[in-house]
Amino acid sequence: MSAMNPSQPQSVSWKGATMKPALLGVFALCFGLAQAALAAEQAATRVAASDPRFLYEGRIDTRDPEGPVLIWQGSRAEIDFDGRTLGLEFDHAKDQNFFDVHVDGQVWVAAVPAGGPSRVEYPLPLSPGRHHLSLNKRQEAAAGTVQFKGIDIAKDARAWRPAAPVYTMAMEFYGDSITAGACDEDGDTDQWESRRTHNAEKSYAVLTAQAFGADCRNISISGIGVVTGWIDPVAGQTWNRLYPSPDSPVVDLTRWVPDVVLVDLGDNDADYPKAHGKSFPEGFADRYCELIGAIRKGYPKTQIVLMMGGMYSGSQSAPLNEAWRQAVERLEASDPRIHDFTFRHWTMNHPRVADHQALAAELIPWLRQQEFMLQAGSTTARP
Repeated sequence: MSAMNPSQPQSVSWKGATMKPALLGVFALCFGLAQAALAAEQAATRVAASDPRFLYEGRIDTRDPEGPVLIWQGSRAEIDFDGRTLGLEFDHAKDQNFFDVHVDGQVWVAAVPAGGPSRVEYPLPLSPGRHHLSLNKRQEAAAGTVQFKGIDIAKDARAWRPAAPVYTMAMEFYGDSITAGACDEDGDTDQWESRRTHNAEKSYAVLTAQAFGADCRNISISGIGVVTGWIDPVAGQTWNRLYPSPDSPVVDLTRWVPDVVLVDLGDNDADYPKAHGKSFPEGFADRYCELIGAIRKGYPKTQIVLMMGGMYSGSQSAPLNEAWRQAVERLEASDPRIHDFTFRHWTMNHPRVADHQALAAELIPWLRQQEFMLQAGSTTARP
């Protein structure tokens, strides 16, 4: 039998098949990676989204307890855990979904690929001991929704339900792209291709709620109007829906009742017709009153603040401001729990983070001066 020449590739037989050494190496590598992945999966402790140790906040689709759908911007899932690994599990992701992942004071942005199922690995180092996770949806509901399936933590790691946050009141915001925080982390130009830079957590709505220690829900949709806008639905068709669509289920408004509702709508009613060479829509005041009347019917005891401004298209539109003022006067004359506020600050582009801070810096002190804010929190119903 002749000796093998080490300089020549030789064939190797494996289970009746013949492989060259290079192919054998590739096979071994793939097999090893597969085994490692399997071992990692077996070594992980999975906490399903239906586990009662999770704390959820927001207008969330919970009809499938195994996979609640995180819809609206600012929706949150929280849990405490220990160990040095963390994986986030998702499924049925539609369009774009981004989350601020808060762990022990650090914030990392997670991008969830469309489709699913998918697992997103938390990349930052975790020290030994107990950690707090808060998963906060950044971008607005109309840009994407996703089913949350739970987390993976280290083998034999533990999880706990975190202490429920203590709120002094509850605030609900209805608006368009301004209130949704669209483009707030963009540069000089608004961009809509990637919603990664659209961060509702830095909107004036959240900043205002934080100043009052309030639970906050942000039901805002870019492009929406009262009569017309850049999208087909109008606010009267979506404000009380589970998803940002008129054919979505109506939510049970008795399960979470805000102390204060703040409404900032009208910019798109002015901007869309102007961009298409049309006049400001007739009947705006009537339709605005109908919308606020529906909100009042849904929340009989809630204080309602009607707001105007934030961008050039609304702040500097004479027809809009005239029609809005007519509606406000009618509403305030018939309802002592309705109030109005106009922003002085406005921008040509969508407000950036600094602009949202300026808007909040106007709204917060005004609210603090209002007598009705002293009673907020006394009539709120929570789960």
